[in-house]
Amino acid sequence: MNQPILSALQFAVLDAIGAARLKGSDLRESLRKNGFLKSGPAFYQLMARLEESRFISAETESTPMQGFTLKERFYRLTGEGHKALRDTLAFYQSSALASAFAT
Repeated sequence: MNQPILSALQFAVLDAIGAARLKGSDLRESLRKNGFLKSGPAFYQLMARLEESRFISAETESTPMQGFTLKERFYRLTGEGHKALRDTLAFYQSSALASAFAT
């Protein structure tokens, strides 16, 4: 089986999004709760790389709020993202099983 194409952090991001359409701030909170701490700029750089790799798609929504406009990013997995998530999970599951039976 080939090496996984996702890092642990990338896997955590795709897994957190799952089948949902998730707001960036909610995704950051979910990652923080699971021990993946990222600054705002580092988080959005990571998300831009995942989008460039076609693992996620992103949309920006604007909401008028008390005289200004609040812009929020929403993320969703693409077909490639679902495949990368499944392939990475399968790799680690098979690796864990192979090492368990090697002893």
